[in-house]
Amino acid sequence: MAASLQGSRRGSGRRPHRAMSEINVTPMVDVMLVLLVIFMVTAPLLTVGVQVDLPKTTAAPITGEDEPLTVSVDANGKIWLQETQIEQEALVPRLQAITRAKPDQRIFVRGDKGISYGRVMEVMGVINAAGFSKVALVAELPKEQQGKGKGRK
Repeated sequence: MAASLQGSRRGSGRRPHRAMSEINVTPMVDVMLVLLVIFMVTAPLLTVGVQVDLPKTTAAPITGEDEPLTVSVDANGKIWLQETQIEQEALVPRLQAITRAKPDQRIFVRGDKGISYGRVMEVMGVINAAGFSKVALVAELPKEQQGKGKGRK
């Protein structure tokens, strides 16, 4: 009789289920691959959105750690601050409002090669006269030099 009691205890006394100690990383890898594809597709679209046909130059690209502000002058002579069209009179107050925390902010001026040089220099002069000292013109490297090294557009 004792033997039958012990036998029944073993069968009825199951251990409670333990939590799995292994981490399933497959869903995490799937999500990361989807995010990678999304960022690879959208990264080229995050560049400045104003279509400007830049002139070619052989000058060395400017390197820097911080992201510069971009002022563009399109083929029609309209001024754009980043991706927002702005009037010339409103350009300096807007730049001063944006750079209040960093008065030495770099500003790149992009001018379409089809407009007059004077229009681009007029915009650059307005920015420089407002007290911004780090103002630079942006140009493209010629095609034969683009393959040799990194160039900033």
